[in-house]
Amino acid sequence: MQNFGLDIWSNKNFLIENGEIKLNFKCMPSLLEITNSIRANKVKGPLLLRFPHLIEKQINTLYSYFTKAIKENKYKGAFHAVFPLKVNQFPSVVEAIVERGQKYKYGLEAGSKAELILAMSKTPEGANITVNGFKDKEMLTLAFLAAQSGHNITVTIEGLNELETIIAVAEESNLKVPNIGIRVRLHSSGSGIWAKSGGMDAKFGLTSTEIIEAIKLLKSANLIDKFTMIHFHIGSQMADIAPLKKALREAGNIYAELKKLGAVSLSSINIGGGLAVEYDQHQASCSRNYSIDEFSSSVVFLLGEIMDAKDVAHPDIFTESGRFIVASHTVLITPVLELFSQDYQEELLHFKETNPPLITELIELNRLLNNANCIEYLHDALDHMESLFTLFDLGYIDLQDRSNAEILVHNIIKKALYLKSANPTNELEKLQSELQERYLINASIFQSLPDYWGLGQHFPVMPIHHLNTPPLRAASLWDITCDSDGEIRFNPEKPLYLHDVNIDEEDYFLAFFNVGAYQETLGMNHNLFTHPNEYTITITDTEYHIGTKIESKTILDVLDTLGYDKKEILKKLKEDLKNSSFSTEKEKSAKLAQLETFLQQNGYLRTTN
Repeated sequence: MQNFGLDIWSNKNFLIENGEIKLNFKCMPSLLEITNSIRANKVKGPLLLRFPHLIEKQINTLYSYFTKAIKENKYKGAFHAVFPLKVNQFPSVVEAIVERGQKYKYGLEAGSKAELILAMSKTPEGANITVNGFKDKEMLTLAFLAAQSGHNITVTIEGLNELETIIAVAEESNLKVPNIGIRVRLHSSGSGIWAKSGGMDAKFGLTSTEIIEAIKLLKSANLIDKFTMIHFHIGSQMADIAPLKKALREAGNIYAELKKLGAVSLSSINIGGGLAVEYDQHQASCSRNYSIDEFSSSVVFLLGEIMDAKDVAHPDIFTESGRFIVASHTVLITPVLELFSQDYQEELLHFKETNPPLITELIELNRLLNNANCIEYLHDALDHMESLFTLFDLGYIDLQDRSNAEILVHNIIKKALYLKSANPTNELEKLQSELQERYLINASIFQSLPDYWGLGQHFPVMPIHHLNTPPLRAASLWDITCDSDGEIRFNPEKPLYLHDVNIDEEDYFLAFFNVGAYQETLGMNHNLFTHPNEYTITITDTEYHIGTKIESKTILDVLDTLGYDKKEILKKLKEDLKNSSFSTEKEKSAKLAQLETFLQQNGYLRTTN
């Protein structure tokens, strides 16, 4: 994995040049250059970098492939898309989607009252709003207010009780009635972690019997003309195209049957989300078995085929693909604080005037190691190591001797790995996995990569520099939370190899990719670590611009969000410090100022990286 699977997951958004990873766009800045520019302003800790041009690229890709499929299949319906706000509600993301998708009248989907308010305030004129999830009378009234305000809004009912409430609000008010959709409970289910979103045991949707009852209710309330859409969703991050094709056939036939039952205004099928993103760095375990071309062609062809067979006009097609639109646009950059084998550096060797014979032999093995003898000398070193451990247990050598032995053997193994890196033996590959390096990253997995912790979701990770040097250290990543689960362990089936660097002499940065979907909204303040500093990067033909900066919450602000009185906390800490003993008033004032500085920073580590 010399290029860290860049050709698998990056969608040609990034490339490696001169040992650094760069944006494959216009002036092609490197991530290292951008990171160093930000850190030059004394910014420490992890960074979230947003690239809105990648959102625009994904929107264009989605529309261009559906447009192509519609033309090739002579499909007579139109294509529309809305972005589900639950995927990422952060302002810079929503504003980029609205701005970059304006030419398509790209809309928004809401699943809660707060999201509906956001959609009402941000959706451009003429763009669609869809409303999913369970709703009460207040939320449905908000939808009526949105319709009254001129929004093109469709409320998808999840149960007959919601439809009854819509009818009640329509009767009680003079407000314009929004369009009504019905979520259908399909027999078909999806694939992968989120397959339970579909199938007869799914959380949402109406059964066939309930759909027929809904049509009767709509007719009796004279609202059948407001029924415009059916909706289904068989799961996020669909790995396999086959379940979608089955679901499309089922939903298409339901649509055609509803038209025969008198749903005269029914004109749209919303296929939900699920369009997968490639997260894996290893060819053998890729996340999906289809392309965007196959996805769009399958949807358009199958719906057209069913409608033609049933002699029903082709419906408009809606998608709610969120992950596909925003996952790639965000990169998490985190400094490495420490390599836990740094205590094996050769400068830490302290030999005696007279060393034990096995130590003397290890010194010679380390000095004379070369490409021709490295396997033989490696075997000797490992054998000597076992003997020295036995001698230590028996009390024949002391702790300094043991330390010297560990450092020497560690370095012999490393040298052998480098010498044989072009043609490693099976034995060396096994040793490479066993001799894992622990990289301590200045970040919280619970805050920035919660799907890794909660679902085992892999994210592409790689250094942003040193890429002209082979990475040979089998890497486990430890975060700075006080929790043993804050670790990305080395997986021999999906190995991650990083560089052997001296953190005392240089910075070493890792980047996590495709983190723009769900990770921020699901991120938790475990150990009270908060959202990293965020920057929006725009790129032109000649330069890049570090735009919108959203700073992490300070320590006091984090405590405030939990319900603590930050003024009271600050007052108590300052009083305690004032009442403590200092040699001078000047020293006391300096320490009080230092305390205030600490409290006005975020909680990530700063004294190193």
